[in-house]
Amino acid sequence: MSRHIKRLAAPRALKIERKEEKWAIRSTCGPHPLERSIPLGLVVRDYIKLCDKASEAKKIIGKGEFLVDGKPRKDIKYPCGLMDVISIPKLKKHYRVLLDKRGKLTLVPVSENEAKWKFCRIEDKTILKGKKTQLNLHDGRNILVDKDTYKTNDTLKISIPDQKILDVFPFKEGTTSMIIGGTHIGEIAVIDKVEITKSSMPNVVHLKNKDEKFQTIKDYVFPVGKNKPELTLPGVEIE
Repeated sequence: MSRHIKRLAAPRALKIERKEEKWAIRSTCGPHPLERSIPLGLVVRDYIKLCDKASEAKKIIGKGEFLVDGKPRKDIKYPCGLMDVISIPKLKKHYRVLLDKRGKLTLVPVSENEAKWKFCRIEDKTILKGKKTQLNLHDGRNILVDKDTYKTNDTLKISIPDQKILDVFPFKEGTTSMIIGGTHIGEIAVIDKVEITKSSMPNVVHLKNKDEKFQTIKDYVFPVGKNKPELTLPGVEIE
């Protein structure tokens, strides 16, 4: 696998200029896939614009002053993906990685209190010895629980970096969700009905918002609140 990537071949989810330079920073293997992650170096140089060159970004990040989900990261290729929280304590700035309505990964400024937690969707579960349940989350992390009251596709609100479960938003009718794929990517809608498909095809979710009703597949639905979104969305200013 190549350690480099040309800008023209970079994932379409990245908000970068394609023709100004030839090369872009490539994400390493990590908690998020290449096509859905922003290398930390691009966050510093192209998104927040704290420097002009990758070499400068490497020096800045190497000091350990950038936190991803509450932990210092020193690798400019570290992949930051959906729902990750990036903090710069010295500048007192915090950002959450979300998808906009064009399918681009964007940094949304959040308050210091909101930067203390993140949302993680349960992708699947594993039963371990002692009848403990391991919840496998969308960002690669795992959480052990003694009492399994959670279902696949539910969203957990967890504190970072200690991973304590603060709340849960179930994948069911009436839950407010963010669409993370397909034609309606980046939109917020309420789950109207979940249609179980009795085949190898994915289940279909019917949703509604103020403007219309539509449907998408289960994997594209990410619960983010009960009656309203519980996180700051792209385009919302933080004082």
